[in-house]
Amino acid sequence: MSYDEDALKRELIRDEGQRLTAYRDSLGNWTIGVGHLLQGDELRELGGPGGCITESECAAFLAADIQEAESRLTHIFPSWRTLDDVRQRALLNLTFNLGMKLRKFVRFLGHMADQNWDEAVVELKDSRWWDQVGARGPRIAKMIRTGRAA
Repeated sequence: MSYDEDALKRELIRDEGQRLTAYRDSLGNWTIGVGHLLQGDELRELGGPGGCITESECAAFLAADIQEAESRLTHIFPSWRTLDDVRQRALLNLTFNLGMKLRKFVRFLGHMADQNWDEAVVELKDSRWWDQVGARGPRIAKMIRTGRAA
């Protein structure tokens, strides 16, 4: 089963925001577009702090970052593609946000593998991540618990 990529993009834009000018995120990292962390020479190539990208460059960063999230999620939780569309998007959203740190959510991932949605959500709520992400947490929790978009 394949997930709705347009829906995922809308959800990520809602959760990450979209900014065409480089800024420091909540952790002090230089970021642009839809939560794209600027790596290596990317900030310099944009002209330094305050550098800008176009809408099409933003879309390209987002597409590449989604591919990276897919790759990471496949490494962390290989059976994610067997889940329904909505739960696939919830896991990709988590991976987009957490990166490889998602692998530390061992009990959560175990409950996901067992399709024990309620307990998976309990584990998310019992994490520092939950306290840091505001409304994103309950939206992802709803997606996981019900299999319906939030």
